[in-house]
Amino acid sequence: MSLALDPRMIDAGAPPGHVPVAPVAVPAGYPSPSQDYFSSELDLNEYLIKDKTSTFIVRVAGNSMEPGGISDGDELIVNRALEPKDGSVVVAILDGELTIKRLRITRAGVILQADNPKYPPIRVPELSDLRIWGVAVRCLHYV
Repeated sequence: MSLALDPRMIDAGAPPGHVPVAPVAVPAGYPSPSQDYFSSELDLNEYLIKDKTSTFIVRVAGNSMEPGGISDGDELIVNRALEPKDGSVVVAILDGELTIKRLRITRAGVILQADNPKYPPIRVPELSDLRIWGVAVRCLHYV
């Protein structure tokens, strides 16, 4: 199954996206009295994107990462400046094919691992062309 990735660059000159923030935390258990106002704003760019010059967003297609909380249709915020490490979720190109997988660095070599056990691990042959586009830092998940 091929993944249809839709990278979108973050415009560093774009005005910040400010969203109102409630002055109190909202319990997920028992209801509490509500407040009729918002006390401040949260800049989503500042909160979600640490390095605008090396960050992009991709839309996920497929369910190979679903057990890890990344579902079909979600959008990943990906940072190209981060060094991929063992266990990182990465956007990778293996021999010209795009994929989102968990990077595993073992004594036996590099493996691109799906979180869904229905998908076999992809052992990267030594002479393959593997490029890591970036490390996923946030998942924008629809509820």
